[in-house]
Amino acid sequence: MSEEEILALGRSNAVDEKFDHTIGALEDIIMGDDFQDLQDNFMEKYYNEFEDTEENKLVYMDIFKEYTDMLECHIEQKLKEKVANFSMDEFQKSLISRKDQIDFDIFEMLQTLTDFLEFKQMFLNYKAMKEGRTIDLSRGIVVTNFSNADDVEIASANIIDITGQFAAASD
Repeated sequence: MSEEEILALGRSNAVDEKFDHTIGALEDIIMGDDFQDLQDNFMEKYYNEFEDTEENKLVYMDIFKEYTDMLECHIEQKLKEKVANFSMDEFQKSLISRKDQIDFDIFEMLQTLTDFLEFKQMFLNYKAMKEGRTIDLSRGIVVTNFSNADDVEIASANIIDITGQFAAASD
């Protein structure tokens, strides 16, 4: 292996390690209580502004800008605390080229910072939850150990019954 190949490999590994470390730090930030509180308080403040219509109000763009500015600032500040020599510009470029290496939940949250329709849908989902218009799937779910074929058959019938009720409730 030539010296140039060794140097390129060393840089690549350092770049990969820094990216992985930054993504890990980003996950910690997004899953942290501070971030969740910031996002929840923001949605609580504005969710009544949003309506599930194709037409968008002008105020949505003001809210979107405030949201993206607030969260980008928070994320950048926290990443600078956790990652040595952190550069948001450098990180954004690496995100574009490595989007397939990012956890789906993280990617989806980052999309709410850049994709207005994702942002609006997040608010509409939050509003539906606040107004009790979502289906609570936690009721009626039972975990059962199947010891024989009869138990499996009974459980399968119950699952079909539950999914039928779910389909009827969502119509």
